[in-house]
Amino acid sequence: MAPPHVRTAPATLRTPVRNALAAAALAGLAGSLLAPPPARATDTGFTNTGFTGTGFEERVLFKAGPETADGDAYACFRIPALVTTVRGTVLAFAEGRKGDCSDATDIDVVVKRSDDAGRTWSPLRVVDEGLGDTHGNPAPVVDLRSGRITLLTTYNKGRPGGGNCDVPCDRTPHLQHSDDDGAHWSGPEDLTRELRPPGWNSWYATGPGHGIQLAHGPHRGRMVVGLNAESHDGTRVHANHAALALSDDGGAHWRLGAVDTHATAPDGTYAQKPSELTLAERADGAVYAGGREQDGTELGNRDFAVSPDGGTAFAGRFRTVPDLYTPMVQGSVAVLRPGRWLFASPSDPDRRRSMTIRSSYDEGRTWEGVEQGRLVTADWAGYSDMAVLDTGGDQDGYGHGATAGLLYEAGRGNARDEIRFTRFTEEWLGPRHGPLPTTPDRAPGGRDAYVLGGPRPVRGRSGGALAFDGVDDAVRLPYRASLPLGTRDFTAVLWFRSSPGAAQAAEQPLLWMGGMGGAPQVALRVAPGGRVTGQVTAVAGAGPARTAVVRSAPYGDGLWHRVVLRRGGGRIVLTVDGAASSVPGVPGTVSRNSTFGVHLGQRPDGRAWLSGELDDVRVYGRALTDGELARLGRPGQRELPPRPGDPAAPTRDLLLWLPLDRVDGADRADRAQARESDGAAVPGSGAATRP
Repeated sequence: MAPPHVRTAPATLRTPVRNALAAAALAGLAGSLLAPPPARATDTGFTNTGFTGTGFEERVLFKAGPETADGDAYACFRIPALVTTVRGTVLAFAEGRKGDCSDATDIDVVVKRSDDAGRTWSPLRVVDEGLGDTHGNPAPVVDLRSGRITLLTTYNKGRPGGGNCDVPCDRTPHLQHSDDDGAHWSGPEDLTRELRPPGWNSWYATGPGHGIQLAHGPHRGRMVVGLNAESHDGTRVHANHAALALSDDGGAHWRLGAVDTHATAPDGTYAQKPSELTLAERADGAVYAGGREQDGTELGNRDFAVSPDGGTAFAGRFRTVPDLYTPMVQGSVAVLRPGRWLFASPSDPDRRRSMTIRSSYDEGRTWEGVEQGRLVTADWAGYSDMAVLDTGGDQDGYGHGATAGLLYEAGRGNARDEIRFTRFTEEWLGPRHGPLPTTPDRAPGGRDAYVLGGPRPVRGRSGGALAFDGVDDAVRLPYRASLPLGTRDFTAVLWFRSSPGAAQAAEQPLLWMGGMGGAPQVALRVAPGGRVTGQVTAVAGAGPARTAVVRSAPYGDGLWHRVVLRRGGGRIVLTVDGAASSVPGVPGTVSRNSTFGVHLGQRPDGRAWLSGELDDVRVYGRALTDGELARLGRPGQRELPPRPGDPAAPTRDLLLWLPLDRVDGADRADRAQARESDGAAVPGSGAATRP
């Protein structure tokens, strides 16, 4: 559950995410400090079905309508949490929301239990009844020594008729225990004195999602749960806090551990707001805390920090991960086995949809790109949690046959329609990918770009070019700090040739830098009907993003055309084959409040692809003059060499230069794909995000 003042979005054989999304697009897509005696969790009747025993199985676990408590139907279920107990019982928690699906309505914490690794489930049980107030944000954690399950939750006063909590919102943490695998629960205890400093008075949230118990290092046995909070000075929110709650006695007593605080400027901007932390333990006992990033000025919708001392303090500030694609939403991390971590989250950078599982083979330092992840559904999707259900019984202890569970919000019409439970095996996830093919980036400091799908080398305007199939072919640059354009003027120049039929029928992405939707971005595409379109979306200060769109005449004729998009002198100028159109510019940065990637031939959400050819793509961090553009070459020739000492040579401020005249490693990638099909793991994944 996010603070009420933040922006929220609308709610087999190995199949790469990009292929599945392309197919979808083509198809048209208040308690006291003294605990009351234990109480039996409330049962409700709901018939469930079993699983079939394949590598990927899914069912709806919570859905409005059939599920009731005391005769009242729940309006919706949200905020899942998942744990496996010492005895192997799987506990699936959620918020059961009454009246409506708003964040401050009458909310119960509910649970379902499975004693067969998630194949069948008990009826719904109420663990913590809201009684008109909001009880939510479940964060369960299991003590592996005693078997006790500890559940941290957060309370606030409910609003009659629903809606969101006031700002500031007085929210308090609470604690419950179960000593019989979730069948009975203690009454709630208020942990405000232990876990909420007086200054954290605007927003407060436990989890959501499972906590961890450390198994390595000097703090072995310690339980750790993520928290986030805000501070209000009477007029505005002035700080955000990401924190860890610690217990060294099996969950009986808790204290505050590591805290990372980020100030909010008087104009309402802030660098980061790490929240809704998901935790994992590294082999040395360090705690990895991954967070949802919400509208900070630093690029990326995910951030992370590491505590090397078992959660007592963070080694440094949270850092964003610009190219770990996800919308602004909670995500979950689980350790499938030593050497393979999993991250579950929607992978659409703009909207809550396309739940995807991505792997890390270096304990969260880098993650697979979207194209290497495993798509769970192309439907709308939101919050999630994961747990290992079965290690697979491998004698070597590495769990190559491990089975995991994913509990996530989803729906065909809205991400809040239902909560689904998925069982999947590592075999279904597939082995580690080999390196992707690459094409050189000849800009200073450039790193080779990844070649996705299988673009064909063809003859271009000046040497070689690449032909894209309109299904899953693309080129993506690995993130580096020099690529975001920020507030600078810029020039993007490229050659393209689109397939006439495709240009008339569907959007044809040429070059995309930044986010999507209303997020800051720079994009060049051919719109349906063949008109070349340049879009620049920028944001200044705490104000809303503003967009400038400039269009050309139709050019979807199957011929080669040179396109230039420039920002400079307060104008956005689009030039196609020398014919210019311009519109007033938009002030601010084009690189903020979003994920960041540079794509050729693909929209960042993977729902539009180029059917055509690209050649000689360049981006400069300034507005080139007409004379400089002329020096970039005419049909059949490359850039004219700069004169010695010429400060205005077209190589100055060159941020990326993709000639697209060769692809390296394609044969190697084909061999790796063949080995994957045979079930062999391939080392050296080449499409991971920045650590």
